[in-house]
Amino acid sequence: MRRVGLTATAGYLPKRWMTAAEIASLSGVPENVIVDRFGLRGKHIAGPDEHVSDMAVTAAERLLVEHEIDPTSLDALVYFGSTWKDYAVWQAAPHIAHRIGASNAFALELDYVSCGSPVAVRVVRDLLRAEPELKRILAVAAGRESYLLDYENERSRFMFNFGDGAVAALFEGDARANLVLGAEIITDGSYSLDVKVPAGGSVEPASEETLANRRHSLDVPDPADMKTRLDPVTLPNFMAAAEGAVKKSGAILDDVDFYCGIHMKRSMHETLMEQIGVDDDHTVYLDDTGHMSGVDPLLALDRATRAEKLQDGDLVLLLAAGTGYTWAAACIRWGPAD
Repeated sequence: MRRVGLTATAGYLPKRWMTAAEIASLSGVPENVIVDRFGLRGKHIAGPDEHVSDMAVTAAERLLVEHEIDPTSLDALVYFGSTWKDYAVWQAAPHIAHRIGASNAFALELDYVSCGSPVAVRVVRDLLRAEPELKRILAVAAGRESYLLDYENERSRFMFNFGDGAVAALFEGDARANLVLGAEIITDGSYSLDVKVPAGGSVEPASEETLANRRHSLDVPDPADMKTRLDPVTLPNFMAAAEGAVKKSGAILDDVDFYCGIHMKRSMHETLMEQIGVDDDHTVYLDDTGHMSGVDPLLALDRATRAEKLQDGDLVLLLAAGTGYTWAAACIRWGPAD
């Protein structure tokens, strides 16, 4: 089977940083709760004229420059970030490919949200395995969902950690390092209507009434009901996705050396660390960025590599979950291949 490697990453965070104190002031949630329970010291916020395509382009160009890669050598450009993009009915991938000069790349759009990183890793791995003529694929994601928050809506409180940022990851076929191994995806569609922006689609088209009633922000119709149904399955499904990806990698959970996940409340992050079997030195907690749609795990991986936290031979677990509801995981064997 063809070996696929994740050979480069780069990230981007907007200049503006919203502190926990600012979030507390806007939401009425005490600052100590934001810091201690939400696990959020602050988050980056895109400028008013800074859209997901702009942030994705910046991350992509950083990667290309740092690794001296000719954009015309890319065979595909995959976008896997937020579904809330520059325009309502529009694909970001072709626009991003054009702007970075990837003139020989076809564009692919993955319509995923918070689980995007491990899903993209799996899809790109499979694409490179299935089509040997493809050599290089650049995957990019960005999130700007801080602009979809209504801090006065108590129902959406668990999403007050949403921030903005972008990541890019280069995958190559016939790789000799950082091999992409197993992956797992679990979906339970019974939660598909629990988190959404109510208005703006065909069910509830935009109107003066929807604007007046603030129906264009993220909302949870019944938080108590969602929590009652979701709490019992969240940890089991996270672990089932992790164990599935590890097993398909020819390993067991005890073999995981480094964990890259999404930003979540601190208690759940620590529970997952304990279940996976890693300590603080073997994970990256994004308490200065918050949650950025599909960006988090690969941005955490980028931070880990730049901080030289990874050792050759490490089994790296990317783990995420997204409304819909999908739990996803992917494994990477860091360093030179045998």
